Amino acid sequence: MASALTDKLSRLVKEMRGQARMTESNVQDMLREVRMALLEADVALPVVRDFIARVKEKSLGQEVMGSLTPGQALVGIVSKELAATMGEGVSDINLAAQPPAVILMAGLQGAGKTTTTAKLAKHLIEKRKKKVLTVSGDVYRPAAIEQLKVVTQQAGAEWFPSTPDQKPADIARAAIDYAKRHFFDVLLVDTAGRLAIDEVLMAEIKELHAILKPV
Repeated sequence: MASALTDKLSRLVKEMRGQARMTESNVQDMLREVRMALLEADVALPVVRDFIARVKEKSLGQEVMGSLTPGQALVGIVSKELAATMGEGVSDINLAAQPPAVILMAGLQGAGKTTTTAKLAKHLIEKRKKKVLTVSGDVYRPAAIEQLKVVTQQAGAEWFPSTPDQKPADIARAAIDYAKRHFFDVLLVDTAGRLAIDEVLMAEIKELHAILKPV
């Protein structure tokens, strides 16, 4: 999303050079591109509508300060509103549970769950001083388990081995048992990417959720 939005905004900044102030017309042009970038990134339509309305309200008629062009000024407003949309009300992960606190990673194929698992492990180790274990329940994607092993080592966490011939539910039970016996604070469980229309994999994630009772 960030890359697509950057490209669209950069193009529009160039097109809006020489204009003295933001107008209904030039704001509308840029917001159309912003809307498309957000929708292409699968941001929910109600969120997009609210975001666009806020940016439009703050943009129209605003004087351009100093050496800024209307395009640059509008990009500044978009940036502030994006930060507010994604950051307001965000709090740290609540790990108040009988150890290990379990975090279940779920989402679409290619969404970055495995690398995010490692980044989260690194954060919990360095910022929260937690003892972290990771495990992969992705028995479908080639090399998924090995990928988690590598990024876990890079993050400084411990990796629990699993194999593609195991059932994800069995992997989950073994990992949480190991985490309890070895006094881990947090267990991060990576899973296969799935679509809501895939009934088998959706049933699988429900089963994992029931077994792990993630925080």
